[in-house]
Amino acid sequence: MTMLGHGHSHGGHEQGGHEQGGHAHNLAGTAAGRGAARHRPRLAAAFGLVVAFLVVELVTAWWSGSLALLSDAVHMLTDAAALGMALVATRLADRRDTTGRRTFGWYRAEVLASLAVAALMLVTGVYVVVTAIARIGTAAEVASIPMLVVAALGLAVNVLSMLLLRAGSTESLSVRAAYQEVVADAVGSVGVLVAAVLIGLTGQVWIDTAAALALGAFIAPRAVRLGRDALHVLFEHAPAGMDVDAITADLAGIEGVCDVHDLHLWSLTSGMDVATVHLVTATGADAHAVLDRARELLRGRHGIAHATLQVEPVTHTGCREIDW
Repeated sequence: MTMLGHGHSHGGHEQGGHEQGGHAHNLAGTAAGRGAARHRPRLAAAFGLVVAFLVVELVTAWWSGSLALLSDAVHMLTDAAALGMALVATRLADRRDTTGRRTFGWYRAEVLASLAVAALMLVTGVYVVVTAIARIGTAAEVASIPMLVVAALGLAVNVLSMLLLRAGSTESLSVRAAYQEVVADAVGSVGVLVAAVLIGLTGQVWIDTAAALALGAFIAPRAVRLGRDALHVLFEHAPAGMDVDAITADLAGIEGVCDVHDLHLWSLTSGMDVATVHLVTATGADAHAVLDRARELLRGRHGIAHATLQVEPVTHTGCREIDW
């Protein structure tokens, strides 16, 4: 059996027969998957802005008696947590392993951070809804002017944070989580602004409770979606938009390949898709040519830069297909 790799020797061992590709290395420490690290200064700036304003909003919510403003402050707390965890995750993902045991490095840290943010968002949404329901029918006073001023300031902070994070949100799951939190909080700030104006004009305090309910209901579905995306990575599902059957067919269409089995596709972290596959070659086929064509096909057509390819002659009977 000839086993040829795409230049990845996981755990520091050769994959059999001989390696080809000329750049065997451990995945930990590669440039891929570090999209978030490039945006760390912007993450830090957004984190500082959000934390500073969070204190102002909490104090004003308590002083004004606005449940909507308090709800937005709790949501702002989630923003701060999302940004903080994204910062920690990028630090961990950028660490090099010195033990030789973490062959995939710390890349999964940002996925775990995103899952934690999703859980926090869900708890926050439930808290806001329960608190708003409990307030229905009770007498309350709301100072609309402080509520209006702070909501306007919050919107400005959110817009600035969105500008800081927008580029990184397409490259990193943890930055995307933080960005989505800021976007949602901007929507919340608009809602609080509108509620403050209406309360000032009409004196109807129930508007504040209604705004709080709307904010809580807005948080929960987004939390579920973000958590689902993180779980897909942790459960090693095929990356979104990647057609397993199409990739199998493309590999089977390579000249000299007569069978494809044990194809596994997953994301190590955002922007870092990985594949392993066994390619069975016909008698007389050039295994090196098959390897090169398969490698270029996966990289060029399907965007998979990290693939471990095992090439087996059709006459070899020692390899049995794994059923997981």
